[in-house]
Amino acid sequence: MAGAKLIAGHAVRRVRRQHGLSQAAMAEMLDISPSYLNLIERNQRPVTSTLLVRLVEAFDFDPRSLTADAPGGGAAAMRRRLADPMFADLEIDRTDLEEWLAAAPAGAEAFARAFDRLGGGAGDGVAQSATPDPTMLVRREIERWRNHFSDLDAMAEERADELRMTAGDLYGALAERLRVRHALTIRILPVDILPDRLVRLDLHARQLQLSELLEGPARVFALAVQLGQWEARAEIEALARGAAFGDRIAERLFRRYLAQYFAAALVMPYARFLRACEATGYDTAILQRRFGVSFEQLAHRLTTLNRVGARGLPFFLMRLDRAGQVSKRFAGAADAALVEAKGVCPLWNVFDAFGRQGEPLYQAVAMPDGAHFVTLVQAGARAGRSLAGVTASFAVVIGLEAGLAGHLAMARGRDPVGEASPIGPGCRRCLRIDCPQRAHPPIGRALSVQERERPLNALHFAGD
Repeated sequence: MAGAKLIAGHAVRRVRRQHGLSQAAMAEMLDISPSYLNLIERNQRPVTSTLLVRLVEAFDFDPRSLTADAPGGGAAAMRRRLADPMFADLEIDRTDLEEWLAAAPAGAEAFARAFDRLGGGAGDGVAQSATPDPTMLVRREIERWRNHFSDLDAMAEERADELRMTAGDLYGALAERLRVRHALTIRILPVDILPDRLVRLDLHARQLQLSELLEGPARVFALAVQLGQWEARAEIEALARGAAFGDRIAERLFRRYLAQYFAAALVMPYARFLRACEATGYDTAILQRRFGVSFEQLAHRLTTLNRVGARGLPFFLMRLDRAGQVSKRFAGAADAALVEAKGVCPLWNVFDAFGRQGEPLYQAVAMPDGAHFVTLVQAGARAGRSLAGVTASFAVVIGLEAGLAGHLAMARGRDPVGEASPIGPGCRRCLRIDCPQRAHPPIGRALSVQERERPLNALHFAGD
C-alpha cells in the first residue's frame, strides 16, 4: 500500500491556472514534456514523488491539497453518488467519470454539492430540509481529507513516545501529564453523583470527572481526548477554521471529532499501529489487546491509515442500531458503495451480531453492481443507564474490497468472491429481481401483479 498511486490531475491543473501558465510553460518549469503534463492533468498518469517535490519547490503549496481538494471528494465519492438509482439508465462508467473530473472539476463539484444538499437523491419517503445537515457537512469535510489529518497524527505520535518514556501504564501517564502540565486531576464518580454524564470537565474544581460506568479503554480515551483539546488546540482550530462551515453546530462537531482523532492517534500511534496491523494480518482481536482499545475505537483507527508513503488498507466503517439506522459512516480511502447506501440489506449479517454480542462475524458480500467486499461486524452495549431495562446497543462494521482481502487474517483460506452473499443498498435502491427478502419495490420501478400467478417475491417488478 505504500506505493499507492497519487492521481491528482485536477489539483495540478488548478495550480497551473492559478499561476497563469500554459501547459508548455509549466512543463518546462517541472522538467517534463507538455504531453506528459497533459496526461497527468487528464488523470491518465500519477503524480510521482519526484514530480511532487518539484511542484512544492516551484509553486510553494501544501502537497496535501493534491488529494484534499478533489472535486466532490474524489472519484470514489462521486461513484457512490452516481450509484443512485436515478442515474441507473445513464450507464456512466469509470472512464466517463474520470474524464468528467479531469475536464470539468468545477462542474463536478457543483453537482456533488447540489446532490448532497438535496439529501442524496429523491424518493426515500423523507422530506429533505433546505438547511444542510451538520453531520453531513462534517462527513464531507472528513471525506475531503480522506479521514487522515497528518499534523494531528504526527503530534499525537510524538506525545505517545513521551508518555511511554514516563510510565508503562498509559492511563497513569496521561493522568500525570494532565495533572502536571494542566493542573487537572482525574476523579471517578459513582453513577448516582454523575447520573446523566459519562465525562464532565469541571474547570472550577480543575477536575476531569469520569463516570464509573466507563470501562478501561473508554477511560484512557477520555483522558487522551482531553489532552488533545489542551495540547492540539491550535491545530484543531486551524482545521476547523479552514473547513469554513458557516454552521456553528457543524464546527463544534468537527472540533470534537478532531479531538477524538488525536486521542485515537495517541493510543494507537501511526507507525507502531501500522506495523502491528501488517504483522498480524489486521487481526482485530490481537490489536484490541495489544493497544487496550475497544472494537469501535480500533475500527475508527483503521479508517485513518492514509499517510503518504505509509498507507494501510483502505477500510470503511459503519455503525448501526437494531433498526438499521446508521449513526456513523466513514469511507476513509475506501471506494465502498455500502457506506453511502440509504438502507441496510436484511441479507447482510450485521443484524445477526446483536444476538451474539462481542463476537466478530465475518461475511463476504456482493453488491448488485458487481462490487465485492469482506466485512467484519461486532455488536456491543454502550455504557450508560438503560431505559426500561434496555441498554443501547450498536453494531460496528468494518469492510474492505475483496481484492485486498488476501492481507487479512480473517480471510485466510476463504474465497471472498466465490463465497460472497448477494446483498444490496436497501430495497428502495436495489434492483435485484429475485430477492425473497424484498420489503419494497425499488424507486422508479413499477410493480408487476399477475392474477393467475404467485411469484416467489410478492413484490415482483419489471426488470430492464
